[in-house]
Amino acid sequence: MYRSFLAGGAAFTALVSVMPALAADPAPPAPAAVSAPKIAFTEWTLANGLRVIALPDPTTASVTTSVWYEVGSKHDPEGRSGFAHLFEHILSRKTENMPYNMINRLTEDVGGQRNASTGDDRTNYYETVPAEYLETMLWTHAERMARPVVDDEVFEKERSIVKEELRQRILAPPYGRIRLVIAENAYDVLPNRRPGIGSLEQLDSATLADARAFHQAYYGPDTATLIVAGNVDIARLRALVDRYFASIPRRAAPIPLEIAAREPQRTSPRSIVATAPNVPLPVTGLLWKVPPVDHPDMAALEVFDAVMSSGDNSRLYEALVRTGKAVSVSEALGTNEDGGYLAAFAILNPAADKAEVAEILANQIAAVRDAPVTEAELAEAKNTLFASALRRRETVRGRAFELGEALVSTGDPRAADLRLEQIGRVTAADVQRVAQTWLRPEAAVAWRYEAGEDNPASYANPVPMPTFASVPPATGEPAQLKDEATRQAPPPPGAKPPVEMARLVEDRLANGIPLVSAQTGDVPIATITLVLPGGSATDPAGKAGLAALAAAVADKGTPTRSAKQIAEELESLGASLGAGTADDGNFVSLTAPTANLAAAGKVLADVVRNASFPAGEVELERKRTIDSLAVAMKDPGSLAGMVATRLLYGDAPYGGIATVASLPAITPDDLVAWRKAHWHPASAKIVVSGGISPAQAKSVTDGLFGDWTSDAPAPVPVANPAGADQPVRTVVIDMPEAGQAAVLVGTRVISRGSDRYWPLQIANAVLGSGSNGRLFEEVRTKRGLSYGAYSGFGATADTAVLTASAQTKNETADEVVEVMLDQFDRIGNDPLDADTVEKRRLYIGGSVQRSLETSAGFNGIVANLMLQGIAPTESGMIAQRLAAVTPEAAQAVAKALLPADKATVVVVGNAATFLDDLRKIRPNVTVIEAKDLDLDSPTLAAAGG
Repeated sequence: MYRSFLAGGAAFTALVSVMPALAADPAPPAPAAVSAPKIAFTEWTLANGLRVIALPDPTTASVTTSVWYEVGSKHDPEGRSGFAHLFEHILSRKTENMPYNMINRLTEDVGGQRNASTGDDRTNYYETVPAEYLETMLWTHAERMARPVVDDEVFEKERSIVKEELRQRILAPPYGRIRLVIAENAYDVLPNRRPGIGSLEQLDSATLADARAFHQAYYGPDTATLIVAGNVDIARLRALVDRYFASIPRRAAPIPLEIAAREPQRTSPRSIVATAPNVPLPVTGLLWKVPPVDHPDMAALEVFDAVMSSGDNSRLYEALVRTGKAVSVSEALGTNEDGGYLAAFAILNPAADKAEVAEILANQIAAVRDAPVTEAELAEAKNTLFASALRRRETVRGRAFELGEALVSTGDPRAADLRLEQIGRVTAADVQRVAQTWLRPEAAVAWRYEAGEDNPASYANPVPMPTFASVPPATGEPAQLKDEATRQAPPPPGAKPPVEMARLVEDRLANGIPLVSAQTGDVPIATITLVLPGGSATDPAGKAGLAALAAAVADKGTPTRSAKQIAEELESLGASLGAGTADDGNFVSLTAPTANLAAAGKVLADVVRNASFPAGEVELERKRTIDSLAVAMKDPGSLAGMVATRLLYGDAPYGGIATVASLPAITPDDLVAWRKAHWHPASAKIVVSGGISPAQAKSVTDGLFGDWTSDAPAPVPVANPAGADQPVRTVVIDMPEAGQAAVLVGTRVISRGSDRYWPLQIANAVLGSGSNGRLFEEVRTKRGLSYGAYSGFGATADTAVLTASAQTKNETADEVVEVMLDQFDRIGNDPLDADTVEKRRLYIGGSVQRSLETSAGFNGIVANLMLQGIAPTESGMIAQRLAAVTPEAAQAVAKALLPADKATVVVVGNAATFLDDLRKIRPNVTVIEAKDLDLDSPTLAAAGG
């Protein structure tokens, strides 16, 4: 997994307009100061250099083991960009005692999860498993550290997969290449200038010998830190670490990890215009170099970043999004060990003038150089940063990751806490000083990103690319997988620690609104979620997108608060408010430090009960949504999902998709009427969790919603929202410029209330959940055709759809379709054995258990149950429900619901490369040019298209 600030392409944020000040309630009391508890840990170092850090927490049933190597993309050898990332994939896979991908089975099959990631400064490998499997996971880490097998099988498969990841993250999304533009121009001499994910050309030129040499040069206990967090006994952990790691030798011929180069200050401004295919809206940005992460100025730069870009009350949002000049605005503060960057950029409204937006962006930065930020802005920025730390530290796993990230870039395990202390001491004068020091106009690169040919020369840095270090050839004989008779088996699980899970309390507010609460932790942050039945199924004919638009604009004005006032009040409290739309309802959630929850809750209550949908705000959000659709229509994966929804549901309520035709038909009066009809105390439900007791939760929510009444009749659920079954189709959306093809295979299945729900959950887990699902195994592991292939289905009041999806190079789209259809048939035709079903039970149950440990996860699970009319206590019954599913029941439901001949197929990509072969699999293929696609039409094709 390549770690980047633009994962999946540029995100769009909500647009709002400048409004006149409205009469407001009396000034609220000053918000309680936000702070985050320090990260407690124990540390020791083995004689071979391995650093060990333990974060015990007896309140969780799990343990997270992670190894952080201080080896990252900056260590890529000359001519081998992307090599650390490639090696991250290689080292995950095979050892002398573990066959290829055994690590996936050792984690997922016991209810855990695993992954790895690469950054400029480090590579990490991590697993979260039930605590009794601690020893098993330590054994796997020691295996990968001391006895990895780097052979042709691993090398060729992983190189193919990394190339698909590059296509999926960089070449296919409209804004994926922005990462390359920024890396190339943020640095002149540091190796961070090269893209961490690499290039197809340099990946193709790499050899197995290169991989072995890279491992010997950089990987060993003396470059690693082992972090163990969760339900662990320190004395036992010390003994296990000694048993498995103490005998691993240091690197035989160590190469220094330090990078000697330091970036010179840029003294002459320059500008570039980068071009790439498939870009729907242009981007304008500015880019500066900033110092290393441990530099004394970094805390003030973080505060500057928060003032400028965090939330709807930030300066850049005010100047560019509220005015309608930009669809979204962002800052990326790259914090690395040897030097970083700050990139400020806006995705433009199509009607905006590029030069004007660039000038506004530059002027906003200049304003901070010229005058100090206000004390209110300073306090708000600090509360935002502290609240973000609180959210990360809600679980011991989160604390471990925050500690690890800070450690590998600074060498100090206390760096994460030190960072917060430094932020707390930042003054307005500090913010102005760092802007004057690091963000000078003569040090800027002004850049644009717009539609055109893929031409790296258009954004090339004029400073010649330095020649970077290489590593010496590997020595000795490569390790090999031992034969089965001589392999060491992984250690069995230990004793399962007793853990008392959070107690779920059901209650009612004074007006009868159901309340479910649980104290899920001690970190002082909590989440309130309102469950409001309605959702997109209630969208009137011709006005698809109404419910989603209502959710998006709800916090943009009430009779007593403007959009700006709402944002300012929430952000000053360190709170965040968000609304989401599902088929059957809306969820409106507030997360805030516990001390400020009641104060922030007043804003939540005002929004839910009184959202007024000012016309200016509605128009800006409508335009933002239309512009977002323009981006989605250029992204193969997003577009495949929209097309599949229309094919599988037709014109039924679940089939509604907001389009450029439906959105203009929605008026502010429509939104007010919809809110009054569907956000109603008679149908509302509330969930509260986090570092708050049930008694406190009852007190706070009663004060906010206990007196909520409505004269409107209680809403009535939509009848038959899934509509009738639709014909099986095979549709290709021809997008010649697509950097990758998206494949989706889907079929209608069952409702959440069906007695076949849990058997289908098991069948789907076998088919396509996680890294041990058959789709992942067949598409990625065996064939290397995609970065990943998965399946899933939703929990809906009426018939849901189950879809399998993957992205692959255009030339292999037909092969992926064939594999998926074969697996749909296989899951129903081949008997399932008890062992497979048991492992999938544990996988599903483990995922739910981890989610229940966070306030957002707990609220999500319980809120979804309540939306479907299912008792919230079901959240604690999932293991029992899964245990009742027999292999025969899982196979039977798959045979009935998932035969390939009932599945609709959608492929979005360059049809010329796969269409003939696809017709051999599915003869009746409908081809629609992407430019002619009309999601409002029953045929999906524009008239005359």
